[in-house]
Amino acid sequence: MASSRVPALGKDLVGLESLSQEQILMILDTAEPFKEISERRIKKVPVLRGKTIVNLFFEASTRTRVSFEFAEKRLSADTVNISATGSSVIKGETLVDTARNLEAMRIDMVVMRHGSSGAARFLADRIPSNVINAGDGRHEHPTQGLLDLLTIRDHCDRVQGLKVCLVGDILHSRVARSNIYGLL
Repeated sequence: MASSRVPALGKDLVGLESLSQEQILMILDTAEPFKEISERRIKKVPVLRGKTIVNLFFEASTRTRVSFEFAEKRLSADTVNISATGSSVIKGETLVDTARNLEAMRIDMVVMRHGSSGAARFLADRIPSNVINAGDGRHEHPTQGLLDLLTIRDHCDRVQGLKVCLVGDILHSRVARSNIYGLL
């Protein structure tokens, strides 16, 4: 369990590298009770009722995009899904212009997947809405890293002090990078 003196999280989740172990454990502890929602007959709770979340995906994604949409809807948020191919990005609109247009509609959060490393931080520094990084280039995929840590904790009862082997193209893996930062 995370300590009650955990430093507050910022408005955005763009990576695990900048989070302390206590902050990561606080996120895992907060997520734990929500796991049972998927097992219920009625899979909805009003936690995000009245909030609007835009899923802005500039890269193809099935599992991550659908997982976010399911979670948002189960928490009662209003969701809007935008892909690069269905937006004015194709006509040359910049990421910041896209986000500012969405901001004008009074959104609360952007969940973004982008092919460029650092895109989530770039956007988070330019808009007042919360930004969650759903994977950016080779940088990080913090939400997948948190999910992996939650799974590890479910199976091992802890995430600290474990030896974990990551297999694959680690150099180019944003998920591996988030896992490494989360396990340090």
